[in-house]
Amino acid sequence: MAEILDKEAVTELLEIRPGWTLADDALSVSATLEFANFVEAWGFMTEIAIAAETFNHHPEWCNVWNRVDITLTTHDAGGLTEKDVALARAIEAAVDRRR
Repeated sequence: MAEILDKEAVTELLEIRPGWTLADDALSVSATLEFANFVEAWGFMTEIAIAAETFNHHPEWCNVWNRVDITLTTHDAGGLTEKDVALARAIEAAVDRRR
């Protein structure tokens, strides 16, 4: 099982993408991403779905038109782990490619 991130590592995770917020219970981070339109949002989600399968780590998310709300946590570890850091980095790279 993956180890829970310490406070310093959580701080670094929050710095990967401006707009990530730490949940009050400190067990997850979330962000709202906006794209030019639905197709761009869906393309982003498709790219992240492939990365998530590769990492065997899947986000909680919701899509409405050009907006994607994402929450990251590692359920089986009971909090944030390196799996969330890896997926956050993939998310940031995918967003950057769309700017």
